[in-house]
Amino acid sequence: MIKLITGKKGTGKTKTLINMINDAVKNTNGCLVCIEKGETLRREISYKVRWCSVEQFGISNFDGLYGFVAGMLAGNYDIKEIFVDGIFKICGNDTNLLGELLNKLNTLTGDDTIVVFTISADNSELPDSVKKFID
Repeated sequence: MIKLITGKKGTGKTKTLINMINDAVKNTNGCLVCIEKGETLRREISYKVRWCSVEQFGISNFDGLYGFVAGMLAGNYDIKEIFVDGIFKICGNDTNLLGELLNKLNTLTGDDTIVVFTISADNSELPDSVKKFID
C-alpha cells in the first residue's frame, strides 16, 4: 500500500513523517525502515527503525530505489512499513517516473507493507498516476 505526504517545501512534511515513524514504533508489530538522502531524520527517529541513507548504496534514480526496496522486502518478510523522505531529492523530479515507481511498489507490497513518501509538490502539479495514491 502506498501513502503520500505532499506539499510545497516548508509545509511540514518531514515533521509529519517523523511523527508517523515514531507512532509506528509504538503501534506496529514488525520491522520499520526509513530511507532518506543525507542524515536529517537519523537522530529524530527511534533507534528501533532501520535507517538507510541512499548515498551509502549509490541510489540516485527511481529504478535503483525500486530495486533497493524490493531487495529489502525479499530479505525480510517482517517489514511492515517503509518511510521515504524527499523522493525528488533521491530520484529527481520526473513525476511520470514517480507514478511508475508508485504503481510497481504498490503491486510489490500489496496490503502486506505500507510505503510512505514525502513529495515536495502541490497536488495540482502531480499527474493522475501519482494523485491516485493521495488519501
